[in-house]
Amino acid sequence: MIRFEAVAVRYPGAARNAADAVSFDAARRTITAVVGPNGSGKSTLVRALIRRVPLVGGDILVDGRGVHDIPRDELARRVAVVTQREDLAFPTIVADYVAIGRFPHLGIWHAATERDRVALDRGIHLAGIEALVARRVDTLSGGEWQRVRLARALAQGGDALVLDEPTAFLDIAHEMGVFEVLSRLARDGQAVLLVSHQLNLVARFADHIVLLHGGRVAAIGTPNDVMQADVLERVYEWPLVITRDPAVGAPALVPLRGRSRSTQ
Repeated sequence: MIRFEAVAVRYPGAARNAADAVSFDAARRTITAVVGPNGSGKSTLVRALIRRVPLVGGDILVDGRGVHDIPRDELARRVAVVTQREDLAFPTIVADYVAIGRFPHLGIWHAATERDRVALDRGIHLAGIEALVARRVDTLSGGEWQRVRLARALAQGGDALVLDEPTAFLDIAHEMGVFEVLSRLARDGQAVLLVSHQLNLVARFADHIVLLHGGRVAAIGTPNDVMQADVLERVYEWPLVITRDPAVGAPALVPLRGRSRSTQ
């Protein structure tokens, strides 16, 4: 579905590439998680996918077509994206914001159809924001705003859903709820690509993990392949152990008490 082929991105004035020869696939019916320390290039890949930053090497393909060859409205119909940051110039009602997700399907002059209304209701229900639809977005908490943004992407639909830190600001119940929704979407046939710092949740739900370090792929594979203590200690520069999640048997990271390298 989505393929990153030796993707390289460098920001103006930077001494090195933010992403450097990154290659992996995000397939349908699969949750693919991109993880890594701050500054490892995770969000850069999302920006490159939606053409907010130019590539200096490689390509990003959606079903074999380069994203730069796909018209923006068609790309938006096929791939829904929740970026890490978003600020609205004008506060609006939650219901109206979620409805923006249908714009790539409607254009400017077309009225919403029954199909659009079903998609909106589905997005609102899956994100669990029924109680928020009449609120102004500038009255929401950080966690509520994150769930509203997810609802907009779910209403948008498409073949793939891409999310950058989708559980930021969420409590435990809503974190789990989001990952359960993503698991359902993957089972129903979508490609789900997410960026996350939540390694233990990722290990529970993801089919494939891409671990980045310094803009490069440090490890790639199943949670069991990537969640190795020696690999993660080297990448995160912190002592840790890998145990097993007692509920599902997935690998789980436990950071140890210690001093960071900068204080030694």
